[in-house]
Amino acid sequence: MRIGELAGVVGVTTRAVRHYHHLGLLPEPERRANGYREYGLRHAVVLARIRRLTELGLGLAEVRDVLADEAGKDLVEVLTELDEDLARQEEALRERRARLRVLLEAEGGVPAEGPVSPELAALFARAAHLSDSPMAVKDREIIAFLETAVPEGERERLVSSVGEALGGPEAMARAGEAYALLDALASAEPADPRVDEAARALADCIPPTLFPGIGETGEIGEIGEIDQHDSVLRAFYDDLAPAQAEAVRRALRFLSEERR
Repeated sequence: MRIGELAGVVGVTTRAVRHYHHLGLLPEPERRANGYREYGLRHAVVLARIRRLTELGLGLAEVRDVLADEAGKDLVEVLTELDEDLARQEEALRERRARLRVLLEAEGGVPAEGPVSPELAALFARAAHLSDSPMAVKDREIIAFLETAVPEGERERLVSSVGEALGGPEAMARAGEAYALLDALASAEPADPRVDEAARALADCIPPTLFPGIGETGEIGEIGEIDQHDSVLRAFYDDLAPAQAEAVRRALRFLSEERR
């Protein structure tokens, strides 16, 4: 058989056959006097085995190991490991699909910030009326970022704290007032007298569990591990108008003073 005939019989491409030659998976036949390679039944058998193994999900490095063991005793071990890996993938897919169903069926649909945890999506839906505020939109983006960035063990505390900040009509009203005061500072200078009012309103909205490690300078001392460098905090302040950034700094300073 010529290479095209071999590939056609086994159901692969000639490019795949040449690739298997290159990797040493399929031995190359010697060229005949006319310059063409002539493939025999043994080549077809090996090539068919390569195809079956790759269709099962084995990588080519694993296929090489299987083919190298003529007794086939390693094949059982490799296939067992593959079966266990596929089982883990199936479980992961079931969990992901379950999360997607919750998001797709949630009241208010998928939030504009993209897929977040079902718990956070529910909180965002409850606070949807605040989305007219540019500062509220920015805050939601930051919260969604934090949920992704913090270590897994910290996510539940983060979402719980956000829920506390938006836990009821009074808390929601305080948040709305703080957002309005911060929005009004979009074109203001840091020395604007309204900065202090906005900072105090914001501080009143932040539950003690949200930033447990606020330091004496008013900087966030610990949110999981995301602020082990100051770059995240600097980027956050840089994304705000100067007066808004100053209001956030003062709010954190107020909290720091209250917790000392």
